[in-house]
Amino acid sequence: MTDAARASVPPPWPEAPVGQGAAIGGPSLPTGSLEVNDDFSALDDPDEQRAFTDFADPAQGGAATSLLVVQGMHCAACADTVEAVLLSQPGVLRAEVNAASRRLSLQWDPALARLSALSGAVGRAGYRLLPLSQAFSLGQRLAETRKALWRLFVAGFCMMQVMMYAWPSYVTEPGEIPADIAQLLSWASWVVSVPVVLFASGPFFAGAWRDLRQGRVGMDTPVSLGILVTFLVSTAATLEPTGPWGAEVWFDSLTMFVFFLLGGRYLELKARDRTAGALDALVSRLPETCERELAGGGHEQVAVRRLRQGDVVRVLAGQAFPGDGELVEGSASIDEALLTGEARPVTRRQGEIVVAGSFNLAGPVRVRLTAVGADTRFAQIVALMERAATDKPRLAVLADRLAGPFLVLVLLAAAGAALYWWPTDPHRAIATAVAVLIVTCPCALSLATPAAMLASAGALARRGVLVRRLQAFEALASVDVVVFDKTGTLTEDRARLTAVHTREGMTRPRALALAAALAGGSRHPVARAIARAHAESAPVPAPAMAAMTVTETMGQGMLGVLDNGRELRLGSPRFCGVDDLVLAARGVNPHGAPRAHLSDGDGWLATFVLDEALRPDAAATVVRLLAEGLQVRLLSGDHLVAVRRVAQEVGIRDVVASASPEQKLQDIEALQARGLRVAMVGDGLNDGPVLARADTSLALGHALPLAQAQSDFVLQGGRLADVADAFAQSRATMRIVRQNLTWAAVYNAVCVPLALVGWMPPWLAGLGMAGSSLFVIGNALRLARRGEAATPVLAAASLASRAA
Repeated sequence: MTDAARASVPPPWPEAPVGQGAAIGGPSLPTGSLEVNDDFSALDDPDEQRAFTDFADPAQGGAATSLLVVQGMHCAACADTVEAVLLSQPGVLRAEVNAASRRLSLQWDPALARLSALSGAVGRAGYRLLPLSQAFSLGQRLAETRKALWRLFVAGFCMMQVMMYAWPSYVTEPGEIPADIAQLLSWASWVVSVPVVLFASGPFFAGAWRDLRQGRVGMDTPVSLGILVTFLVSTAATLEPTGPWGAEVWFDSLTMFVFFLLGGRYLELKARDRTAGALDALVSRLPETCERELAGGGHEQVAVRRLRQGDVVRVLAGQAFPGDGELVEGSASIDEALLTGEARPVTRRQGEIVVAGSFNLAGPVRVRLTAVGADTRFAQIVALMERAATDKPRLAVLADRLAGPFLVLVLLAAAGAALYWWPTDPHRAIATAVAVLIVTCPCALSLATPAAMLASAGALARRGVLVRRLQAFEALASVDVVVFDKTGTLTEDRARLTAVHTREGMTRPRALALAAALAGGSRHPVARAIARAHAESAPVPAPAMAAMTVTETMGQGMLGVLDNGRELRLGSPRFCGVDDLVLAARGVNPHGAPRAHLSDGDGWLATFVLDEALRPDAAATVVRLLAEGLQVRLLSGDHLVAVRRVAQEVGIRDVVASASPEQKLQDIEALQARGLRVAMVGDGLNDGPVLARADTSLALGHALPLAQAQSDFVLQGGRLADVADAFAQSRATMRIVRQNLTWAAVYNAVCVPLALVGWMPPWLAGLGMAGSSLFVIGNALRLARRGEAATPVLAAASLASRAA
């Protein structure tokens, strides 16, 4: 952004006092209903935008992607309305809203649009856009919950009063109640019903009016029509009992189904918060403010978003670290469950790295920040989960497309039922039409898929498994073959150098120094082991990286070119031009343990032999996958002897060794050509093309750049057992999705005919509609409970988030 552009940006939110505000995006916006003249200018502040917006390279078009929360929506029709409003604005390239999580993924052109203007347009449609952390701040959650409870209380209290006035008509014969008393009871019911229509039913009318102004038929439209028709007809019957509407009133049915609908919506709201609880708890881990050391001594309290790289902060016991940094002095006991899924604390000493979002469990520590804001690993994790929460699974998109035409059919069916019954029984015609309008709302259909997938994503997050795309649940549940990489996947990612063989004239320290100069630029476990071994011994300094141009060939090795033109290669035998005969002539066994070779223009220089241990849960994971009827395959670029040794230890029979990245890709494509669906498990370091080509993919380890990973699932704890857990969770998710869709279909197939023939009164229709949505949400919550006890710290944070 240019200086002129920055100067035109209105002033940001003021600094948040201690105990207020939001975790990432600054203090909370004022609560309450949104007015058209609300000031959204703070959303244009660059410091605030860094928390929820990614800006692309101007050379690539300069589009920005913001992840926000939409307040005021509760169904798929609301999501469609918000998308339509945004897509009609200049500069908006893409807008996707997930109805279950209320997350918005917005791609926009900063040269043509401003977030404040886009938020104002959404505000005029009756919704509110907020950064994720502010939308789930304590004040916002309490305000939303209080308002929902007040509406529910008013509807429930008035329902009981109206039922008391209506009870005599249920227990007496026609004509037993004098006309004046019956008229008095009708007027009393009318008076008590007015607050239900004007206040408690407000969300339904507001939603319907909002949709109609946009030229759409939303899920609130039939409900609002049912409430309005019932109230107006009952009012006409009260004003003129001898008129064409007769003397029968339905104030009891009106208040009852409003109460049922509000009760269902309130429980749905709490359940919806729970399905996204892991993400909300994750965001709330960062402190709102922290103590920053002053240059002249002492400390100042500043908002976390104002921190900069190089600042020194003091973190007290029980607080989360505000950024990635280095311990300046002493040691600390730290809970890193955010990264590993394990609640056991780890000890970090002076000079070691701590990460944002992890908790300091001991006394005060001083940390020099090396990364803040969007540059932290914490921000990458949040970005992954936010993108998953905005993802629309294929089944959910299909359900949303069906919901719109279905609502039009509902209105036509209600009108047809009223016309059919009107000549013979006007009262039955009205009751039937209202029942059809109420009972057929497709909320359950729209929530069936996203609610289940979000619940599973939260359950996996509590075990340290991040889901990048919700659609991956469907893909993983249907796989036939699970393909494992070897190095860093089935084996530990910390290999150990055990021996170095060199040619004549080359010393071990010199060979290790040359290899370390190449290995320092790679994340491969073998390269890291060589670099670590040199750092631990370091009798000979490695050549300066600045004096060498280093390139990495994925899955093969590193090539370095010195200033004098000399080439050095570190990697596989083929990459280094080393064959088995050369190694055998030098007395080096070319097979067996994993090894890397070093060569120059004159040929072989050295061979580094490493010891890589199997992950402790590798064999058990393979057994679990085989027991599920899956094929398990080992695909590696390592030597056949080393690959077979690992395969035998874990119980894999199908092995492919000495495979180049191109051969790995061809192997995956060959499996898919046979009609098999493939899941690839790798370390995410040199398997990018294969991870992208597989039907679904899982990457182990948290050392890789999370935001650029090709995988659908990121297993942060490095536990192979999480592969089997993710597979089991995916199958359970799709089972729940099928149950929810079946329930929604059966519910409509049974209840719509009953309403059309007049066998379902309006109050029962309201109960059925609320019950169908609650069944879908409650069924999805079974998936969330699968991961409830896995990570006590995250679970506790999630519970605190739900309580709020």
